[in-house]
Amino acid sequence: MKQSILDKTADIFLKFGYKSVTMDDIANDLGMSKKTLYKYFKNKEDLVDQATLCFHERCLNKINGICSSGYNAIEENFEVKKIFKDLLQTSDESPMYQLKRYYPKTYNKVIGKEFKEFQNCLIENLNNGIKEGLYRTNINKSVLSRFYFALIFSVHDDELFTYKNNSLSKLEINALEYHTRAIATPKGIKELDKQLAKLNQ
Repeated sequence: MKQSILDKTADIFLKFGYKSVTMDDIANDLGMSKKTLYKYFKNKEDLVDQATLCFHERCLNKINGICSSGYNAIEENFEVKKIFKDLLQTSDESPMYQLKRYYPKTYNKVIGKEFKEFQNCLIENLNNGIKEGLYRTNINKSVLSRFYFALIFSVHDDELFTYKNNSLSKLEINALEYHTRAIATPKGIKELDKQLAKLNQ
């Protein structure tokens, strides 16, 4: 029961945001009493914390599945972005920025986990891309992984971007293209253009 609540609540927060959704809304949407929610969670902050971390783990498992599927390094990054396309396309405000604003403790916890896991995945992607001749050999992998992490999270800053005009998924693809063009070989540029063309079909 608790896991089902976490999975469904994470989707509710992602769709409607963290601020406006109440415990009453969640209980009604899940077809249960508020008393049942409080049986598993102390308050909304506790539910936000657990649901967000649950969603993070769910995404990480999907990403690990993609990374073990045999894609080349550039194709792999585009496949990872597909995971978030449907999740983010209904958002008029970044869920991550709402989390930062209203639940900073949970945000800091998630960011800490994401940075560690993201950096490991990205460095492995960079190593594979170099082996495949898609990325240049003279890149600083540690610095680039931090650059890309900062770039991706900058598109979630609603002081920089208006999401009604720029969907988060589109902005993340723009960031991925920017990152890839900065490190790609001529062979890598061809693969990048191929992946971008597939998106526009």
